[in-house]
Amino acid sequence: MRRMLTMMLMALAWCAVPAKAQEAPRAAIEAAMDDSAAGWNVGDIDRFLAIYADDPATSFIGADITRGVAPIRARYLERYPDRFSGEARGGGQQLSFTFEDFRMLGPDHALLIARWHLSAAGDSEAMDGMTTLVFHRTDAGWKIIADHSS
Repeated sequence: MRRMLTMMLMALAWCAVPAKAQEAPRAAIEAAMDDSAAGWNVGDIDRFLAIYADDPATSFIGADITRGVAPIRARYLERYPDRFSGEARGGGQQLSFTFEDFRMLGPDHALLIARWHLSAAGDSEAMDGMTTLVFHRTDAGWKIIADHSS
């Protein structure tokens, strides 16, 4: 009972964290997202995926679920073969994000909701979608542990 009361008080205290205390994590996460997009835009898959936690449980959910960075990498290479290899590397559509919502889920976890945009290029039409990302604070910075993009 005492432990449950302590946990409830801690949760209430966290909810009362002022917005100012959330600014540093939000800025760090948004900067990491911008760097990931820059990796996409130059065709550097390792830079693009550096934002993901290197953990077998890290998940990407689109039409189905993919777990682990290596399978997520394979998914992107299969879906966008010209983006990350060959002469077309980095050419074509450019990725950007509009950050819609941010909230801390605890001292080491955060939720980011963003709109992604791929610009039109060549025969490709512009595309837009939404992404919901759960981040975990690690020694290497904020990393995505769950990505649901549509």
